[in-house]
Amino acid sequence: MQLLDRSAALAIRPIWRLAFRPFFLGGALFAVLAIAVWALALAGYLSWQPVGGMLAWHRHEMLFGFGLAIIAGFLLTAVQTWTGMPGLSGRPLAVFFALWAAARLAWFCALPPSLLAALQLSVIAALVVLFGKRIIAARQKNNAPIVVVLTLLGACQALNLYGLINTDDALQRQGSLAGLWLVAALMGIIGGRVIPFFTQRGLGRTTQAPAKPWLMWSILACSLLIAGLTAVGANRQAHWQLAPLFLLIGGLHLTRLVLWYDHGIWRVPLLWSLHTAYLWMACAAFGMALWHLGLLAQPSLAAHALAVGAMGGLILAMLARVSLGHTGRPLTPPAAITWAFVALNLAAVSRVLLAAFSTTGLWLAAAGWCLAFLLFLRHYAPLLWAPRPDGNPG
Repeated sequence: MQLLDRSAALAIRPIWRLAFRPFFLGGALFAVLAIAVWALALAGYLSWQPVGGMLAWHRHEMLFGFGLAIIAGFLLTAVQTWTGMPGLSGRPLAVFFALWAAARLAWFCALPPSLLAALQLSVIAALVVLFGKRIIAARQKNNAPIVVVLTLLGACQALNLYGLINTDDALQRQGSLAGLWLVAALMGIIGGRVIPFFTQRGLGRTTQAPAKPWLMWSILACSLLIAGLTAVGANRQAHWQLAPLFLLIGGLHLTRLVLWYDHGIWRVPLLWSLHTAYLWMACAAFGMALWHLGLLAQPSLAAHALAVGAMGGLILAMLARVSLGHTGRPLTPPAAITWAFVALNLAAVSRVLLAAFSTTGLWLAAAGWCLAFLLFLRHYAPLLWAPRPDGNPG
């Protein structure tokens, strides 16, 4: 499909030809730097304090800095295929990426909290407009839920930043955790599309696992309900009445995994990494159910299963696969990327199972996370900077 004038597209520097290039590269680099800074601060080696303190920065940036970068890179690239309209590229893409980067750097400046908040919110507002206008113009009702979830994610970021301005830790926590469950909703929508498709293609199967639309809509409804309850503070304290909701969504995620399962995935790192990351979604839901039943001491363990294992794992797996496909290369990642997937999952296990008993678990989690994304950068940065080997734009 010729979406752009070929000569004009090829005249653009490779890094600005599609959104996945700068945002995957910038997001992965930020993932390493942000966790390294967080780990150094926890160890007492950094005296720097951003607006609201290190915890406020960590809560906001891992979700609305790192996570949103990858979401933007993926959606603004995929929308070209979904709608048949040109994706963001060239100078507009460079300006949007610069806005995201400026929002990350702003935490290091002595900005008034209200100005800092306005800069942060401008990024997701721009993403909603850039993505949403293409979906609306193409009249794609099947992608409308993504626009809705993105808009709600912006509302959760606003809640987090309102708490920052008013030094209200509870509102900051509610905004970030509600946003995390909205990211889980996005992972449910997009994972439900790409994981069975990638599994079929990766294993050369003739048929794809059944879609079961009722599963997607049920997971989306549960995720939105959990996000809403979290945003208003109803999920702040343990209530046994909420346990069935988390057991339900955990069971729905497991049902999907069973339907998608093929024993051949264990031969293909690009596949088992996706399935394993999705499994962490179920683990997080069951962990929250255990907490509401009084069987788990810390809800943060479940939150980090969702943030590190599910979000981090699915992001890394998608970065590794999508970057190869969209740069026109064979879907065979470097051998080191398998170790990146292993390191990421070990980081999740360390943060969820070990950190509750020893600070060693925190250091192992930070080290595993940083190693995983450093390996990605080492092997994929040259691909993201360079033009496609087949000479096509993109």
